[in-house]
Amino acid sequence: MSVQDVIAQTIEEITPDLIELRRDLHAFPELSWQEHRTTDVVIAQVEKLGLRYERLDIGTGLTADIGPAEGPIVALRADLDALPVLDATQDPWRSRQPGIAHACGHDVHISALVGAAHALTRAHEEHGLPVRVRLLFQPAEEVMPGGALRVLREGALQGVARIYALHCDPSLDVGQVGLREGPITGASDHVHVVLSGRGGHTSRPHLTEDLTYALGSLITQMPAVLSRRFDPRAGVSLVWGQVAAGNAANVIPSVGELTGTLRMLDSAAWHDAERFVRGLIADIIEPFGVSAEITYTRGVPPVVNDFAATQTLRQAVTEALGVKGAASTPQSLGGEDFAWYLEAIPGAMGRLGTRTPDGPTYDLHQGNLRVDEQAISVGARVLAGVAARPLE
Repeated sequence: MSVQDVIAQTIEEITPDLIELRRDLHAFPELSWQEHRTTDVVIAQVEKLGLRYERLDIGTGLTADIGPAEGPIVALRADLDALPVLDATQDPWRSRQPGIAHACGHDVHISALVGAAHALTRAHEEHGLPVRVRLLFQPAEEVMPGGALRVLREGALQGVARIYALHCDPSLDVGQVGLREGPITGASDHVHVVLSGRGGHTSRPHLTEDLTYALGSLITQMPAVLSRRFDPRAGVSLVWGQVAAGNAANVIPSVGELTGTLRMLDSAAWHDAERFVRGLIADIIEPFGVSAEITYTRGVPPVVNDFAATQTLRQAVTEALGVKGAASTPQSLGGEDFAWYLEAIPGAMGRLGTRTPDGPTYDLHQGNLRVDEQAISVGARVLAGVAARPLE
């Protein structure tokens, strides 16, 4: 059998085990930097294969190597953390952790990479891999600026020549992988604004600072002004997700706050965003006499897929799934800390279809997310296939 035949056969044999693994992970999700059980579960799988591994210094996450001790290294990455979201599904394996759920499909990512590890280990035993493969199980993708930066600081990817990943996409049918050269995600930052004033009686707004009105002005004017201060092609989008102010209808509060995310398609615009946001907030609230404390958290730049790496990923997809398996995909405004790796190492991310054909389309980061579990074996075959190719 060829290497690809070994990969396909191995994954077919272990698919029921991979589905059970995914269901176990889904039932016991863990938040960013707290993925201790998840890490232990992955280590048990890695130890079963007899692989060399190292737990990250932060205590969660690990790397493991397959293949020759010397030569070029190709990395495959899966993320471990879940979201603070209530699991609204009624599956028997729904989350047992109140208010925490794998609502972004990271349980699928982990299971697919474990499946790839099994297939690559067997392929190396029978044929010998042309490159060393580094499995990266990364913590804290869901927080800004992301666990990827910590992984890079620890040197876990030292010597890696290429890196690949797949991310669940419930808008694509299972059996398809969305591919795009160049930027595939957007940049994402976190904006937190606390306004302060004297407060007072609603019958006398002229004797105090009307802080609630100032908050409302920020909510409505900031997105509009940003759309006129940036090139429209940058795709800048500011969306507020949390607003808080006041406790009574007849009292002007002295403190109020806004929290939101600023997203954009363009990397150059992202580098100027913080300066623009701080200046615009000051301009908008100036007539109201309130003061602002701004916490601007730089998130992640866009994921920019390398041309050659994307072509290699496309070859792996078509080899595993056929020509129809490779789908074109647009750039999204979603943030992904895989971007930090691609600023240091050539690589590519693809979108793993998780929708049952003719079934409902779900959305990520929602508690009702359901995935077609065939996506696990699809992801495993693609990841193993792209890593088993000679490095050009």
